[in-house]
Amino acid sequence: MIARAAIAAMWLVHGLPLGALARIGSVLGAMLRLAGRERKKVCAINLARCLPEMSSAEREGLCARHFAIIGRAVVERGLLWWGSRERIMQTIRIEGIGHLERLRGKPVILFAPHFLGLDAGFTRLSCDFDLAAIYANQKSLPMNDMLLKGRTRFGHQKMFSRQQGVRAALSALREGTPLYYLPDQDYGPRDAVFTPFFGVPAATITGLSRLARLGGATVLPCVTRMLPDGLGYEVRIYPPWEGFPGNNDTQDARRMNAFIEDRVRECPEQYNWAHKRFKTRPAGEPRFYDDKDGSGKL
Repeated sequence: MIARAAIAAMWLVHGLPLGALARIGSVLGAMLRLAGRERKKVCAINLARCLPEMSSAEREGLCARHFAIIGRAVVERGLLWWGSRERIMQTIRIEGIGHLERLRGKPVILFAPHFLGLDAGFTRLSCDFDLAAIYANQKSLPMNDMLLKGRTRFGHQKMFSRQQGVRAALSALREGTPLYYLPDQDYGPRDAVFTPFFGVPAATITGLSRLARLGGATVLPCVTRMLPDGLGYEVRIYPPWEGFPGNNDTQDARRMNAFIEDRVRECPEQYNWAHKRFKTRPAGEPRFYDDKDGSGKL
């Protein structure tokens, strides 16, 4: 019932000007921050670990801006699901599209870190390219169905659940369908190595280097940023990574994390700090998210 109500609310407002959607989203984000105690705590812990040079007041302000971006991402998803192709193409601009155009028909991985505008990036690229992606099933069936419908509106997009594994995605990659790939979350110790993320050992899957190696694919980093209120989004495709994958998956994972760190410093409020990025710890290390007072202090 809650999911259906949320979908209906997004549909009702999706035709509003982008500035109005951004303002509604910022209000929603403030409400989520007040109501979502656990996610606020996770955000606080992540920021304390990753950005210790900031004061506690600075991190608190960053957390507030982060939740405003979360609210925007939720509300503006209605535009991605129901907005016209023309409006989407006007709202979301692409920088560096030539890097992808030159590789059309060849195996390409679009390495898309978890910045909160990443759904907008996929939707915009799907206006011009047929893509493949791996997704996680949602707990809510109506929301899961809506996400799939929204992501496959244009062209012939190939969506593979994590339960299907990477074999189907690898097959699409080898056929020349670019793979929009999000490998920067903590999926547990399986197929992961510990490598620093902002100086903190983080369980990092080696899927980017393994898929690139198995598929003979070129890796193009792809980051989508939300622009200030009413100005839309920017999808930036970076030049191909030379010498990737290398001969060492741990070094490749560190290269991936280092790239994300640089992009986070450019727009720190837009990275997904509400995810438990350090949930998996090296043997003998204490868990990060088990403090009892809920303050996020370590």
